[in-house]
Amino acid sequence: MIKTLIVALFLFPTVSILNAQTLEGWSSEAARGYLDARMTWWTTWPNAARDHQTFCISCHTVLPYALGRPALRKDLGEHAVSPVESHLIEDVTKRVRMWKDVEPFYPDAKRGVPKTAESRGTESILDALILVWYDRQSPDARLALANMWELQLTEGKAAGAWNWLEFHNTPWEGDSQYYGATLAALAAGLAANHPPGIKPLRDYLQREQNSQVPLNRVMLLWASTKLDLLLTTARQRAIIEEALAKQQSDGGFSLSSFIGEWKRRDGTPQETRSDGFATGLVTLALQEAGIPADQTQLRHGLEWLNRNQDKTEGRWLAYSPNKQRDLSTDVGRFMSDAATAFAVLSLEEARSRSHVPTLEATSDSRGS
Repeated sequence: MIKTLIVALFLFPTVSILNAQTLEGWSSEAARGYLDARMTWWTTWPNAARDHQTFCISCHTVLPYALGRPALRKDLGEHAVSPVESHLIEDVTKRVRMWKDVEPFYPDAKRGVPKTAESRGTESILDALILVWYDRQSPDARLALANMWELQLTEGKAAGAWNWLEFHNTPWEGDSQYYGATLAALAAGLAANHPPGIKPLRDYLQREQNSQVPLNRVMLLWASTKLDLLLTTARQRAIIEEALAKQQSDGGFSLSSFIGEWKRRDGTPQETRSDGFATGLVTLALQEAGIPADQTQLRHGLEWLNRNQDKTEGRWLAYSPNKQRDLSTDVGRFMSDAATAFAVLSLEEARSRSHVPTLEATSDSRGS
């Protein structure tokens, strides 16, 4: 982490000012409304239902919600986990405790080999990250981590990684094994313990990084802020520079710039407009890596997020890289679910570093 800060301070000097307006043009209340509504819908959607009255822990809606929703708590004056979050945690905990009894998300018998192994590897990481994110000391978090490490691959080209779901849907289920390993690194770093699997995980992430699409390297950068010895200073700098070089003229970032030559299966061109997922993730990773929020390009990214929340729905838009979708449908909102969570994470990170009061806090103080 010290090396990361050195990179930030000496290689990316700040040349502009982050002011209150950069952080106060968006509504945390509206973001909460969108995220909670989407999570509630997911838990009742028949397609998400799994055995033992549980639901699928999706990469597009559930995991981003679990990561992003707690970040709103301070702004909203919440002093405990919300009811929607509690339902999620209960579901994950139930599946972790019943790990040997619950069916995989996609069993071989229904979806073909090797979907059982892929489902188990994927879920073990998602469960561990979610429970560690909420309470890394809890017995259930430790159990989830044990489940995760038990499924780590020990041989072959992917040794150190996990089996991961492949449905030819990028960025989470299409050549996404490396992406999954970065999530495992986040969980391991946050857990702050050092099981034997840490070294093979580091070795895998370092060995395969050059062959990855830029999105996965941004994830590696973020993971390196939680798990030490993942990146050298030179590699941190290279990833930061690569990401910043993809910034668009409006200050945002487009997912299409971070997924290589991935083609939509319906033949439509990739959406090249800036989106909330890429902009949220990149600006979050840069801040976590030590780049000050008032560094010019990072500030422009945060300003883009500040300007581009849909105030009516509370969401930030993002677009499917797999086919053209109607963004008003539930399935069409999947990318915006992730976009909204990562936009919240990034903006709240900037807020916490700048100590700028929230709009809600400002209004409350004026009324007292």
